[in-house]
Amino acid sequence: MSRLVRVLCAAAGLASMAVPAAANDSIAGLGAGGIILGRTDDIAMESEKLFISMQEVKVDYIFRNQSDKDFETIVAFPMPDVDANPHEMPQLPDDTSDNFLGLEVTVAGAPVKAELEQRAEAVGVDVTGLLKAQGVPVNPFAKPVFAALEKLPEDVAADWIDRGIILIDSYDDGSGWKNVRTPLWTLKSTYWWRASFPAGKPVAVAHRYRPSVGASVGLNFYNGSAFQEAYPEYRQRYCIDKSFENAVVKAKAGPDGYPALSENRLQYVLTTGGNWALGTIGKFHLTVDKGDPKNLVSFCATGLKKTGPTRFELEATDYYPERDLDILILEPAGTAN
Repeated sequence: MSRLVRVLCAAAGLASMAVPAAANDSIAGLGAGGIILGRTDDIAMESEKLFISMQEVKVDYIFRNQSDKDFETIVAFPMPDVDANPHEMPQLPDDTSDNFLGLEVTVAGAPVKAELEQRAEAVGVDVTGLLKAQGVPVNPFAKPVFAALEKLPEDVAADWIDRGIILIDSYDDGSGWKNVRTPLWTLKSTYWWRASFPAGKPVAVAHRYRPSVGASVGLNFYNGSAFQEAYPEYRQRYCIDKSFENAVVKAKAGPDGYPALSENRLQYVLTTGGNWALGTIGKFHLTVDKGDPKNLVSFCATGLKKTGPTRFELEATDYYPERDLDILILEPAGTAN
């Protein structure tokens, strides 16, 4: 039984025994963002077009070298940190792949082969070398991980348990109790490549990936009759207004009396980077697509306009992001994203 299937089965079993607070069945989402340039005062970001949905994030940039000399620098895309924990499974579009978000990059329309740097940390200490010395993959979700951990010598396994690198996960998969050596480290990954910016010319850079969407069956902040302790945090993080709140209250309840709504949570990291000239974006265009006209969406944005049944857009000049973008999308029961 795979780790993902086992965790989901365990969650389902707990849900069947618990009070019907459906939002207990939650999967964590991981926030990703855009590319980061090596520090320079010569390269300006003339424009950025950002599209976000539950299925895809697309970002199109235009950079311009404002100097009279060609410039080369490192461009990086930091992947979100992945914490290995058998009791809290993050949502990864392809958890066994190193490129678990399916990142694709183009420069001037041509695909870029990016280098991948990965390391593992446990309790803030780099343990990449220890894992590689024992033939253990750095990606805690890679298929060979558990087999490699089972082959560890007893003294090594005991040391790794003491150091917080692994733990013993005990569970019953229906065929009796199992005690399994399980990853506990954090995977840190960055894709990077060298990019050239000719003097005085624009360079188009684009990247696409599938977002990690946090999800809950039911709502963490409303139980069908009253808003819960988590609601003030939700209201602040997602800028929930009265109309969104009223829509939640009016949502058709399921047979257990709880709202027949499910949470989807996305985060786009806007506040990293800014290593280009001026640190602002000349022209910024954001599009958020909520997926289905029946879905509810809320996020913080000034100057937002609804441009279609599912789309919301904003445009700004000399844009400086002051906070990351957190998006809450609620789906009625039976709606597939």
